[in-house]
Amino acid sequence: MSEMNEKLVFDRPDSIIDRATHYCPGCHHGIAHRLVGELIDELGIQDKTLAVASIGCSVFLYNYIDVDAVEAPHGRAPAVATGVKRSRPDNFVFTYQGDGDLASIGMAEIMHAANRGEKICVIFVNNTVYGMTGGQMAPTTLIGQRTTTTPAGRCVTHEGAPIRMTEIIASLGGTAFAARGSLDSVKNIRKAKKYMKKAFEFQLNNTGFGFVELLAGCPTNWKMTPLQANERLQNEMIPYFPLGVYKDVSEEGGVC
Repeated sequence: MSEMNEKLVFDRPDSIIDRATHYCPGCHHGIAHRLVGELIDELGIQDKTLAVASIGCSVFLYNYIDVDAVEAPHGRAPAVATGVKRSRPDNFVFTYQGDGDLASIGMAEIMHAANRGEKICVIFVNNTVYGMTGGQMAPTTLIGQRTTTTPAGRCVTHEGAPIRMTEIIASLGGTAFAARGSLDSVKNIRKAKKYMKKAFEFQLNNTGFGFVELLAGCPTNWKMTPLQANERLQNEMIPYFPLGVYKDVSEEGGVC
């Protein structure tokens, strides 16, 4: 019998810590972590990377990415990252934040960091709900979506419309790159990684502020199965939060 040729096609990135995940079944944070780890490995920046995360499910990034990290108060990751980057300009600095954290209590910090053109990267995971604290309404919660604080569904009259953060960040003068991806399918995950790589390279080239939003599922708080959560991403979230590049100072043109 001839020996079969074996080829390794999938493995854990070196910068991802070998441990069992604590995230809920179907949660997309693990995919987002893997993309970060793959890019850190591919760009050869593990020894020079500093991560900053604040409160929420995003804070557990420290348990899975093998880089130096700083924990920020709720919503203050962009402010902390600004100080880290200005004091350590040769390091690669990124924040990892959820929608409740970044678009609510941290709105001022993210707006001003982007407007100043701070040379940091922001990975923004949007699952339209406060995940860690029990499923309350977030600034990105969709109209009609039921949460623990909107049991009858979000209403425009009472709670306003869901905030589209990527469009806002793209409109600010200091932003060099802003894009929105999704983690619902292999095709979209690959596109999201390309957006993240572009944002990382902008910082490594000293170009400016990079922002990538990742649409993600939260089956537990949505009270759905993982498959149902992916369907919701495709049928409800992506139509309201269109995917694509919203600003790229290296190219002319608008959304692509």
